[in-house]
Amino acid sequence: MADSSLLAAEDPELDPSDRVGDAWTAIADVADSDLQATRARVRHLIETVQRPLHRDSRPGHLTGSALVVDSECRLTLLLLHAKLGIWVQPGGHADGDANLAAVALKEASEETGISGLRVWPRAIDLDIHEVRPPSEEPHFHHDIRFLVVSPPGAEFVGNHESLDHKWVALGSVADLGVDDGVTRLASKGRQAATRLGIC
Repeated sequence: MADSSLLAAEDPELDPSDRVGDAWTAIADVADSDLQATRARVRHLIETVQRPLHRDSRPGHLTGSALVVDSECRLTLLLLHAKLGIWVQPGGHADGDANLAAVALKEASEETGISGLRVWPRAIDLDIHEVRPPSEEPHFHHDIRFLVVSPPGAEFVGNHESLDHKWVALGSVADLGVDDGVTRLASKGRQAATRLGIC
């Protein structure tokens, strides 16, 4: 697929949705054998939790995040999270929006300040991890992850959510001490970019 399959923020396909089933649409065709157990857990959450798109949902809720890559798909942008002190990809809560590709793109745009980001609207990775916010009970983020491509010459601006940023070679993210999920995301992002002919 050509890069015309990438969607910009104003694309109608990224309009907000309150239909929980639309969250499943983005991950329904994730067929990677190593993600099947995670995929089943995400589906269980969608089918059994009353408000899986809302941050107050327990035992967990859906989030959307972005593997932001440069225009040649060689580097990815990682952020040093201000509260957690670890290197992560941009992302955040769905806050009621079942269009998780749009959530990922919005979060990436807000957290990096880069204009002209575009997203591939099908999930490339899934991850479930426990979070322990300071004033909340521990719970799980069911993170749906998307490939987001930055324009040539993109300049990072950032916001208060990160202390630093780095463009890192996709094959070298483990050198920053990231968790296995981020390393896997970088690998799947590189595979997806090649498969789709995006870069």
